[in-house]
Amino acid sequence: MKTIFITGASSGIGQALAIEYAKRYQHIGVNIGLVARRSEHLQFIATQLMRQYHAKCYLYACDVRDANTLANAAQDFMQEAGTPNIVIANAGVSRGTLTEYQEDIAAFQAIMDINVMGMVHTFQPFIASMKQARKTGAQAQLVGVASVAGVRGLPGSGAYSASKAAAITYLESLRSEMQHHDIAVTTVAPGYIRTPMTDINTYSMPFLMEVEVFARKFADAVEKQTRYTVIPWQMGVVARLMRFIPPVLWNRLTRNAPHKSRDI
Repeated sequence: MKTIFITGASSGIGQALAIEYAKRYQHIGVNIGLVARRSEHLQFIATQLMRQYHAKCYLYACDVRDANTLANAAQDFMQEAGTPNIVIANAGVSRGTLTEYQEDIAAFQAIMDINVMGMVHTFQPFIASMKQARKTGAQAQLVGVASVAGVRGLPGSGAYSASKAAAITYLESLRSEMQHHDIAVTTVAPGYIRTPMTDINTYSMPFLMEVEVFARKFADAVEKQTRYTVIPWQMGVVARLMRFIPPVLWNRLTRNAPHKSRDI
């Protein structure tokens, strides 16, 4: 039996991952911890997973910014289902932000708190138990959802780009720390994935991928214990090229780039 814990599970990528894992492991059985702020959405998803794939679901309506509440959810999940094999820190938000507007300071704070500290809050309660589980040969893997937006700073997305760049670097540090305990750490950086978060974008989104396809490729990468991957692969090529563009040229290329709306 597999045991998996997923944050941001009420819609988009998180929901698709819950469905993918329930389907993927239905032949051996799966326990899935689902975390999100919207309890009614979690209940709907859990009902679907139980009916179609016989998954056993544990629901936790909480905000990943609340470390204590999330720690309590983690402890309850481990008491009920055991130490998870895979913990996925997926919860994240995106909004257009501009530093020149004082009213955007709160948005900057919320994005950093959810996208970065929410990841720390998600992993921390499980690590001690996962260390012990590895001594018995059990799978133990931490998976963080970053973004291609974290590779270079994008105009109008200062908070989002900064949060995802921080997530990528944080996960790299965590991977170095966890290697001493044989706990795998995987960073998945999505490109454009069709979800409610991207449906509101009014600009072109190259290599847009359906979320169900993304979830399958995500689970494949996790199963291989890939250290870092960009999905879809075409955006991985773009990301590698982005890293080598000189700052002066990057400024020219992004001068008139479209911005995500600040009203979202």
